Amino acid sequence: MLPLISRSFVAAALALCLALPAYADSYIARLLNKPVPGGVAVVDLGPAIQAPKATFQGKPVLVVKDQDAHWLAIVGIPLSVKPGTSQQVISAGRNLPFTVGNKKYPEQHITLKNQRQVNPNPDDLKRIEQELDIQVRAYRSFSPVTPSNLLLDKPVDGPLSSKFGVRRFFNGEERNPHAGLDFAVPAGTPIKSPAAGKVILIGNYFFNGNTVFVDHGQGFISMFCHMSKIDVKVGDAVPRGGVVGRVGSTGRATGPHMHWNVSLNDARVDPAIFINAFQP
Repeated sequence: MLPLISRSFVAAALALCLALPAYADSYIARLLNKPVPGGVAVVDLGPAIQAPKATFQGKPVLVVKDQDAHWLAIVGIPLSVKPGTSQQVISAGRNLPFTVGNKKYPEQHITLKNQRQVNPNPDDLKRIEQELDIQVRAYRSFSPVTPSNLLLDKPVDGPLSSKFGVRRFFNGEERNPHAGLDFAVPAGTPIKSPAAGKVILIGNYFFNGNTVFVDHGQGFISMFCHMSKIDVKVGDAVPRGGVVGRVGSTGRATGPHMHWNVSLNDARVDPAIFINAFQP
């Protein structure tokens, strides 16, 4: 067994290698820097008088000011990014690299009585395609507002019933990985916005059922779905803790629960990172 000092040194070195060039001394980095597929990279953009702009994979990213005048890019990493690859944030003509670590996601097998929710018919597919286009445009919204908070509140109080990134099999057939967190709470439970924001989309969709998108600023977006009731309208300003709707089981759902997505720079990332519940 390694001596305590040696074990600590090795652990610190490994953490540093994974994080570089993330701003390791920052509270924000300690909280959010989880550079894995479906995770977040916090990249130091250096000091500047005004907020620098930054992009990742051609899309603008959230930039915030740290306490010592450094600016940080808060970068969402798509689940499709391969572990072990070097990625780059571009800012002011500079390429700022970071390495994506490894994370293995579990499997989940779900049985649905409605076969159309596994293999939709042609009319369903046309509707799904139209709805996907609408929702993708919402995810790609980028307002200049700085988010009110990066450490988010849980939208509901309750146990997790399904984690982010789980490989999902419906009636034995693999479909897209789970893009959010599910909370096991009763129908009718109020769903509260985890940060202040603006409602940019509501709708009733084939898979998601009753759905609300809240833009927290700079591409930092929450999506809630399967709701029994929507309590807001497009354009509403929602305070932190403001109720956006009620838990339900609309769309492709086996029972009442609260599904919450978080998106950064049009990448769906693990909401657990923002509620201090991330598991490597």
